[in-house]
Formats: sequence, C-alpha cells, structure tokens
Amino acid sequence: MHERRIPEWLRHAPAPSVRGFAMLAAAEAVARGILISVFPLRMYQALQDAAVVSKVYFLIGIVSLLVGLLVPFLVRFLPRRWVYVSGASCFIAGSLLAIGGSPLATIIGLLLTSIATVTTFVCFNAYVLDYIAKIELGRCETSRMFYSAAGWTVGPVLGVTLLKWWEPAPFLVAATASFSMILMFLAMRMGNGKLITKSRRAPTNPLGFLPRFFAQPRLVAGWLFAVIRSCGWWVYVVYLPIFAIQSGLGEQLGGIALSISNAALFVTPFMLRFMQRYSIRHAVRTGFLMAGLLFGSAALLSGLPWLTVLCLMSGSFFLILLDVSAGLPFLLAVKPSERTEMSAVYSSFRDVSGILTPGMAWLVLLVAPLAAIFGAGATALLGAWALSGTLPSRLGKTGSHPAPVPEQVSTDTLPLDTKEAAGNA
Repeated sequence: MHERRIPEWLRHAPAPSVRGFAMLAAAEAVARGILISVFPLRMYQALQDAAVVSKVYFLIGIVSLLVGLLVPFLVRFLPRRWVYVSGASCFIAGSLLAIGGSPLATIIGLLLTSIATVTTFVCFNAYVLDYIAKIELGRCETSRMFYSAAGWTVGPVLGVTLLKWWEPAPFLVAATASFSMILMFLAMRMGNGKLITKSRRAPTNPLGFLPRFFAQPRLVAGWLFAVIRSCGWWVYVVYLPIFAIQSGLGEQLGGIALSISNAALFVTPFMLRFMQRYSIRHAVRTGFLMAGLLFGSAALLSGLPWLTVLCLMSGSFFLILLDVSAGLPFLLAVKPSERTEMSAVYSSFRDVSGILTPGMAWLVLLVAPLAAIFGAGATALLGAWALSGTLPSRLGKTGSHPAPVPEQVSTDTLPLDTKEAAGNA
C-alpha cells in the first residue's frame, strides 16, 4: 500500500516574499487611492464649511490614534491575522456605509476607513519585520511603492470621475479591492507572526511601551519626520480640493492633481539610487527643504490659483521622496524584541498628523483664508528640515549601515501612510 505524501507547500507554507507583500500593498492602494479624493469632496459637500470639515477630521484623528495604540494590546488576546482581517473588513463596511451620502453616514464611513488604515498598517509592518530580512527592507519598500503606484496614480482621478458618473461607484470599487486584499492576505498564510511568543510579560497597559520610545532620541526624531511629512500630505490631500472648489477651478481638480503627483511613485527606484549615492541625510534634508519652500510659495501666490496648485503639486514630489527616505533613522534603531510595539508607535504618526493638521487648520481658518493653511504646512516642513540637520552625515551611505535603504514603516501611505487623510495622510 503506497503512502500518500502531503505536498510540502501544504505542510509548510512558504515564507511570505517581498513580491507577496508588494501585491498586498497594491490591493490596499486601489481601495485607499479611490477613496482619498472622494472623501474630502463628500465631506465638504455634506458639511459646506471647511472649518467644520477640519473639526470632524480632528475628532476622527483622535479615535484613530487610540485604536492604533491599542493594536499591540489586542494582538496579545486576539490572533494577529484576525486583527488584520477585522481591520480590512472596516474598509468594506466604511465604503458601503458612505454610499448613503448623508452627513452622518459619510462621517462614520470615514471613521471606519481610518480605523481600517491604522489597524492594517500596524499589522502589515509587524509582518514585514517578521519575515523580511533587514537588508531586504529597502527592496521591499521600493517594491511596495512601485506595485502601489498604479492604485495611487489612477485611483484619485478615477474616484472623482466615478463619483460624478454614479455616486456609489467609487465606494463599490473600494469595497471590492478591500475584499481582494483579505483574500490575498489569507492566501499568504502568515498566521500570527513570529513575535507573539517573544514577549515574556505583557505591559500593564497598552501605553506601557511609550517610555522606551521616548528614551531613544533616534526613534523620536524618525517619528517626528514621519508626522511632519504626513502633515504635508494632509494639507495637500484635504485642502487642495477645497481650495480648488473655492477658487472656481472645479471639483475634479483635486483628484487629477493627486493622481499626477502619485505618478512619481513610478520613479521611486531612482529615488532609492539617489539616496544610496548621496546618503539618507541628504535625501531627507532635500525633501523637507524643497517641499517647505514650494508650500510656502503656494501660500504667497494664492491670488493666482493655478500657480498655487502647481507649487503644491511640485512640493508633493518631494513628499514622495520623504515617503521613501524619512523613516530610515527610526527603522534602523528598532530592536527586534520591540517590533510590534514600536510599529504601533510609529504608525501613530498618521493619526497624530490627522489630529494636528485639521486642528491647526481649524484655528487658522478662524483668522485667515484657507491658503494660510499652506503657509502653516510650509513652516512645519522647514522646521523638520532644520531638525534633520542632526542626522549623521553618512547615514545610508555604503559602509555606514548594513541597510542603506528606505523605511518599511512608511506610507502612508501613503500614500499618505502617500496619502494619508482619507487614506496617505
């Protein structure tokens, strides 16, 4: 009697690859890319006041931040894979709920998609740090952004086009992409990761690991770079479309501008070469300086709306350079035993920027026109440029570190992680 052997790939699932993670990120990019240009328009249409929109984003940012900090606590009691699936399911629920179009449905839909973004972000980064060797993180991040480029490039303009054609369409596309993301994740069979059993004792509360974070200046600096970079994306993603509407440039301009900007994701391999040649420090300083100067120019030229839009679009190119580079000081300083916890801390940049940016905009709009928000963003970006001067001069150059490559815990996502706001802010 012949013994039937179970195929090796069924008995031992192959380790997730760089390509697998990139494809997973690509599916998420389609879901978030479609919605990122739609939600700001829907919010402004529903509330009819940029200050009220800022207030709602501010409150949603607080909730999203708390959820992100709770994820490491949750994975001690729930399998990480189900936390990820639950988060991705919130994408579907939020998209379908927002179809209703009422102010309350739109707000709750945005809240659910924000929760989905931060939950999947924390789990995704923890999985990457589990399965991808440190020297491969740069290739993983570049592949992730390259595979995501189509979703982030086509998604924003497609979202506003579909919204005008048939309002439920962009939300149905996003829900379908999110469901595909869940199926892809389950097919990768990553389980609960490698870190669940490494912690010998759980912290007494979900914030118990914050003192370790604040005790490490490199982690704090890397986190601040991510926060300010994400604030720049928030300003671009949320307030450029509103500025376009108020200036008579049309509702579709914001989505078109974001799609054109995100096309720069296709050149991220060249940005990687730039960093490897000139150092991470040089790339980070260049990104913050040029983005800050261009956002400041946009504020000064607000009387000429088209020039303002062009300045903001040019500044967004340097935000993508920062998406690729600005988190490396954080990544290189993370200890293996703190991967899940520090991934959660790092991911909070998205939500902290989601609190700071609309909060700042809310205050600015009390005393100044909307274009002043671009000036406030420029001030923050130039402040980060000054802070980046403290980075080691040879950070990222061959011989200074074994992994002279960009962050995995980036984005936003992008978009936004580029494209954070309704999705890279």
